Amino acid sequence: MPILGSIIKKAYEIRNIPIDKKKRKQTDPYKTQIKVLKKLLKKAQFTAFGENYDFADILKQPDMIKAYQEKVPTYDYNSMFRKWWYRALNGETFVSWPGRVKYFALTSGTSEASSKQIPVTGDMIRAIRRASIRQLVSAVKYDFPIEFYEKGILMIGGSTHLQYNGTYYEGDLSGISAGNLPFWFQHFYKPGKRISKERNWSTKLEEVVKQAKDWDIGVIVGVPAWIQIIIEKIIEFYNVKTIHDIWPNLSVYVHSGVSFSPYVKSFKKLFGKRIVFLESYLASEGYIAFQNGIDVNSMEMILDNGLFYEFIPFNDNNFYANGNLKSNPATVSIRDIEENKEYALLLSTCSGAWRYLLGDVIKFTSKEKSEIIITGRTKHFLSICGEHLSLDNMSRAIEMLENELNVEVREFSVAGIEYDSLFAHKWYLGSDDKIEPEEVRIKLDEYLKVLNDDYRVERIEAIRDVFVDILPTKVFSDWMKMKGKEGGANKFPRVLNKDLHTEWKEYLEKYNHI
Repeated sequence: MPILGSIIKKAYEIRNIPIDKKKRKQTDPYKTQIKVLKKLLKKAQFTAFGENYDFADILKQPDMIKAYQEKVPTYDYNSMFRKWWYRALNGETFVSWPGRVKYFALTSGTSEASSKQIPVTGDMIRAIRRASIRQLVSAVKYDFPIEFYEKGILMIGGSTHLQYNGTYYEGDLSGISAGNLPFWFQHFYKPGKRISKERNWSTKLEEVVKQAKDWDIGVIVGVPAWIQIIIEKIIEFYNVKTIHDIWPNLSVYVHSGVSFSPYVKSFKKLFGKRIVFLESYLASEGYIAFQNGIDVNSMEMILDNGLFYEFIPFNDNNFYANGNLKSNPATVSIRDIEENKEYALLLSTCSGAWRYLLGDVIKFTSKEKSEIIITGRTKHFLSICGEHLSLDNMSRAIEMLENELNVEVREFSVAGIEYDSLFAHKWYLGSDDKIEPEEVRIKLDEYLKVLNDDYRVERIEAIRDVFVDILPTKVFSDWMKMKGKEGGANKFPRVLNKDLHTEWKEYLEKYNHI
């Protein structure tokens, strides 16, 4: 019997017992969140931000949440950075969180032209570590054999070789997290310290492929598009049928960052046996939720780990058509949310973000269990004339297309364009299968009319037509490489705004793709 695996599994089972007991006691999410907010305010009350908004007084109020919302305005990244975070970037201490910020996560999402610099404090690193361990602990529910708990965990992200800028280090959050892994985890962590430091994606990919035969991987973690490339390269390099010919004990794939539904069909072809797909919700601003159950299609929010949540109804009362937040938006706490209603997330965190608009739009599938799905981004909804097309709608339509036509679509994006005095939608699909654009155009249009009533109504008059270009998958990956966003946690934008669409078209014309 594998002694190490037995010990680890037993430890996971023991750690999982109190979590289950808490659930049986029906822990109140609202009370849990009040405790989190109180802890955050108390710790940050002597920072410049805390003194400016009088956190000490907020803590004395009988309705602390109401007082907090009345005194502290909402922030997006630009306003938070211009007013506060730039000071921490310049080495000032106690700006919006106690102490000096040692790390800044670089992220541009998929819509912004320039990189954002998100503070990552020691408290946040520890919070992310705790949440990651919780997700590992949840593996006991899947009744894997003891041997599984001794297998390697392949985590593909940004380089752990961070850029030092005099007072702080900056890099991808996955690189920051990997560089701060606990000592006991190093035994399981792949591709290991040396390869993880590599900044060049192509070099890192080659190293992973060469070393693959020497690893015994049980879990893979990473963004679907890049993980798919890695697995395909390994299969091709060793001339095998599936990845299980190399890693026979591979049992779990943890994905995040984008909807996985369009990738399911192509991923299943890469495996020789059943794989458990798990979703996690880790943003540069914090670890928000993870899938915590068998055959569950939603994620359980982490309510007691340094993040306080508010929810803004995602509607025209609170947001402009371009996705920008209006002043004084209506917000609700977790006690007052409604199931199957879309909300934009506001975060207050142990990294010094306060009433911060994350940019993601979520929907509660279960209020009782605090389970959510991500439906899109505030600026990645396509709504040029009121069609309110969400990423969830788009991903579902692509999945339906793949299933009906028996094809694989590995990337896609859509833009709203002016056409015939009104509007049209222009789709770009990345596929290496032979697909007829006209057939795809008709099918996508049909699916979206069923999935979205607003789209169906606007399609009668305002959206005059739908256009589709089918492009080789390499066109999308080459674009990401050209933009310096190859590999790691980078994602191709699902919605192209006007400027990005112009840039994309110029790229296609330059390289003769259209």
